[in-house]
Amino acid sequence: MNEELNLQLKPLRTRIDEIDQQLIMLLNQRAQVAIEVGKIKKMYHAPVFRPERERQVIARLQALSAAGLLSNRHIALIWREIMAASRQLEKAQKAAYLGPEGTYSEQAMLSYFGQSMIGLPCVSIDEVFRSVEAGAADFGVVPVENSTEGVVSRTLDLFRETPLQISGELSLLIQHYLLTHSGTLKEVTRVFAHAQALAQCQNWLSTNAPLLERQEVSSNAEAARIAAADHAVAAIASERASTQYGLQIACALIQDDPHNRTRFLIIGGEPPAATGHDKTSVILVVRNKPGAVFQMLEPLARYGISVSCFESRPARSSAWEYFFYIDFAGHQHDAAVTSVLAELERVATYVKILGSYPRIMPGGD
Repeated sequence: MNEELNLQLKPLRTRIDEIDQQLIMLLNQRAQVAIEVGKIKKMYHAPVFRPERERQVIARLQALSAAGLLSNRHIALIWREIMAASRQLEKAQKAAYLGPEGTYSEQAMLSYFGQSMIGLPCVSIDEVFRSVEAGAADFGVVPVENSTEGVVSRTLDLFRETPLQISGELSLLIQHYLLTHSGTLKEVTRVFAHAQALAQCQNWLSTNAPLLERQEVSSNAEAARIAAADHAVAAIASERASTQYGLQIACALIQDDPHNRTRFLIIGGEPPAATGHDKTSVILVVRNKPGAVFQMLEPLARYGISVSCFESRPARSSAWEYFFYIDFAGHQHDAAVTSVLAELERVATYVKILGSYPRIMPGGD
């Protein structure tokens, strides 16, 4: 049977080998052109990474492949890696993220920039911002909100202080695994995880492991590192962390919400040009008077601009005063958004545009 199988497969495998040979030759030709592009960009001090350009490339290829077998998601995954490798040939770049290795922030960084991006793990979200501001990294990746637990307050607070602009966003499906040294809960007395991960798994833990003492740590990857050294500790972390820290999966997909997602923002880089499918983020402070919030939102409604996030944060400069973080559809250079921003300048005491950037692509991460 194996001989008959091999006889039938042999011509198909030969054809695949021939196609792969063509692909390698074409990819190397593409890489050579990318190097030439990099030389020209360097002459004009132009940015290596243009998220709006890469989005246009992927969208065009998805349209060309519409009648083919590969889905839009497959096309996006393949070409993101091809373009990532090409970027690194133009110029080696680095992205900071909340570490250590094995965190969801690292996973988000690699999903957005591709596996060729050099990662810089940081001990805190503050350190991610500082690394990009100081030039130690070209970009930063920071969590901003979770579909279960809401906004990441520290990220919003830091945006008021930083000169960095938002240049992109990513939505990552968060799947939690319970990891132990043995792959069972035998001898395990404590479970470690980031505070948000513990909150996102609290019902599962209460039902399936009610006797485990829960302890917060700085990140899920740090929890995995501790569990790797202590047989009495279980960690809530990603599947990637199990491989990275030599742990076994005791239970998979323990998050309470199967659709649990975290939205990450990309900071640093040049402001992206309009794509026609953009988002703008701003911070506003309004006078403490009746109708102030209505005056802030009314122009957006009048121009038919959709608001996707509206959060208030206490202003440290004065008690009982707040700043508002708002995400809404459109690019700051769109006519309608330009008009709205001009009106907001008149009604607010403080306006800071954090950036306009391509929105998350429909049907993809």
